[in-house]
Amino acid sequence: MTRSISSKRIDRRTLIACCLAVAAAQMCITVPAPINGEIQTAFGASGSQVAWVTLAFILPTAILELNFGVVGDLFGRKRLLVLGGFVLALGELLNATSQNVTMLWTGQALAGIGAAALFPSSLAVIAAETPEEKDRAKAVSTWALSISLASAVGPLSSGVLATVADFRWAFVPPIVLGLTVAVSSWVLVTDSRSPEGRALDWPGQMTVAVGLTALLWGVIEGGERGWSSTAIVGALSLAAVALVAFVVAEKRAESPMFNLGLLRIPSFAASSVVALVGMFGFIGTGYVVSIRLGAVMHLSALRAALPFVILQTIPLLLAPVLSRMLTRVDARWLLTGGLLPMAAGQFWIAALPITTTSLTAFIGPVLLLGIGFICVVSSLTSAAVNAVPIEKTGMASGATSLVREFGQALGPAVISTVALSLASSALAGKLSGADAGMEAAAGPLAVVSAGGESARAAAREALGHGMAVGVVICGCASLLGVVVTLFLVRRNPAREATEVGKGVVETASA
Repeated sequence: MTRSISSKRIDRRTLIACCLAVAAAQMCITVPAPINGEIQTAFGASGSQVAWVTLAFILPTAILELNFGVVGDLFGRKRLLVLGGFVLALGELLNATSQNVTMLWTGQALAGIGAAALFPSSLAVIAAETPEEKDRAKAVSTWALSISLASAVGPLSSGVLATVADFRWAFVPPIVLGLTVAVSSWVLVTDSRSPEGRALDWPGQMTVAVGLTALLWGVIEGGERGWSSTAIVGALSLAAVALVAFVVAEKRAESPMFNLGLLRIPSFAASSVVALVGMFGFIGTGYVVSIRLGAVMHLSALRAALPFVILQTIPLLLAPVLSRMLTRVDARWLLTGGLLPMAAGQFWIAALPITTTSLTAFIGPVLLLGIGFICVVSSLTSAAVNAVPIEKTGMASGATSLVREFGQALGPAVISTVALSLASSALAGKLSGADAGMEAAAGPLAVVSAGGESARAAAREALGHGMAVGVVICGCASLLGVVVTLFLVRRNPAREATEVGKGVVETASA
């Protein structure tokens, strides 16, 4: 007897392969955090160069994720999973053998391209294999659990390996996992595609890539090169022109990667703002913590990793509870309930003296950040899709993902620029001789690593002030998200009426 399509359930092997794929992509995001200090020391990297280690991965993921979803629909998601696994492994191999920071950036960017293929393809395979909403919810919950597990394992494995061996060994587990993803996807995944009405948006892809890259480069390098320098003015001008061109391209595209019409819906626009500022603040804070523990206070990679392990374990523990709350509590209140503790944790971290290295001192604020993060991430997509007509939920989810990823990229860019610029200003006139030359050439992080004793103390104090201001900005961003959420995020009444009507019809049919 042939099983009907409506009763179809996802093959367990396919689900396992998809969970491995998203775990590999997510793990690569968290690996560098505990070893930023080792990277800075090994390569003599400046603050902006260290920031690009994280951004080199996140940026291609944010830029390419939506169009890779279309590529999977057109040519088959299984092929994209296999290719994404191999590309990610190749990028991590470059990281593991890097001899300079430029090689590390290249590896991170290549791994980010692989991750951009894995994130949407793994979820699309699950959606295609689970037509029943209940089965899909269970499968997606398992997929999301894989993200939480990888987020906790990534910094822990990175910290352990960098403590017992060279920091480059931290990139070996992602190599193995990427190859495992490629092989398991080829052997286990049931292929699917959905080419109807789908087309690649090349003008939109190229303009958004140029615009976001130029913007982030200008923001990061502006603190060191000077905001009036020709290079920075040129980069920011190019970003403005490219982003305007992106808007024009999306208005003309038959199949846009980002439907700008969604922004005319106040609740969706508000959800996008919350996604941007929420992820900006969260990732910006995480970046500051990694730099202060590793590059400034020179803790071992393992000790620097522990706050991140705690931070990612909280979402793992709360995920089952929140999955039930999402069906019972309005996403607006979950967003507010997440952003408030996140802001409290950020202001708490900003108040900790730069010399604080005790894990106990970080437990309180990190717990608040973890609770806030899982509440925000769990409810963001729900708030976005509930604000739009039901036929536009897929597009709303994809657009929210793009904005969220850009917020993650913008956090380290802006906060590192603010912190290092303020630190350099605070050091002006306090250093002399070789220490002054070192600060002028490579910034305050170089001084705190290799300067004289008094110079290191002055640089540490200056960096503490700059980083505290940076984290306060993150806290203010979270509070802005609260205000926007409370005043603007609402469900779509027409959609609620449609869902209620559907429920009445289904009840009557039963």
